[in-house]
Amino acid sequence: MIRILLAEDMHMVRGALVALLDLEPDIEVVCQLERGDEIVEAALRHRPDVAVIDIDLPGTDGLTAAAELRERLPECRTLILTNLGRPGTLRRALAAHVSGYLLKDAPPDELAAAIRRVAKGQRSIDPELALAAWGGVESPLTARETEVLCLAAEGAEAGEIASRLHLSAGTVRNYLTTVVTKLNARNRVDAIRIARDSGWLT
Repeated sequence: MIRILLAEDMHMVRGALVALLDLEPDIEVVCQLERGDEIVEAALRHRPDVAVIDIDLPGTDGLTAAAELRERLPECRTLILTNLGRPGTLRRALAAHVSGYLLKDAPPDELAAAIRRVAKGQRSIDPELALAAWGGVESPLTARETEVLCLAAEGAEAGEIASRLHLSAGTVRNYLTTVVTKLNARNRVDAIRIARDSGWLT
C-alpha cells in the first residue's frame, strides 16, 4: 500500500480527494490536514510514502512545508496539488525538491497515476507547465526584497515590516521603491500583482 498524507484546507475538496483515493486498491490516506504548519509533525508520526500538499495553506504555505519535510523526512516524497498553474510557482516547487506537481483541474485518474509515479521515485509534472517554466523568467528580486514584498502583500505597512525584519522604516520604503522599479510596476500594489502572477511570492 502507498501511504498518503493529504494537506488541503478546503473541507469539501479534501473530503472529495479522500473519497477518490479510497477507491484505489493500492493507496491509503493515513493522515489528512488543513494547515501547513502541521505537515512535518504529522508526517514524522504517520511516516507516509507520499505527501499530497496544496500550496495555499494556513500557517505555513505548502512549498515551505515541502522543503522542511524533505529535510526532516527525506524518504517521504511530495506531490503538490494546486490551482496555481504559473511557471514561477512550478520553479519554486522544483527548488523545494518536490517530486510531482499536478493542477487541481486535471482528470481524477491522473492523481492516482501521479501518486504511483512519485512513490516509485519518479517525477510527475504537467509537461506543458514544465516547458513554460523552463523558458520562464527568474525573479529579479533579492531574497530580502522578496521578503519585504511578501509582508507588504499580507497588508503590513512599512513600520510593521521594519519591526518584523529588524530594519528601519526608511530602509523598508527604499526596498519597496527598488522593487517597484525592478518590476516596472506603477506602484506597490501593481508590484505585488506582477510578482504573484510570476510565482515569485507565496
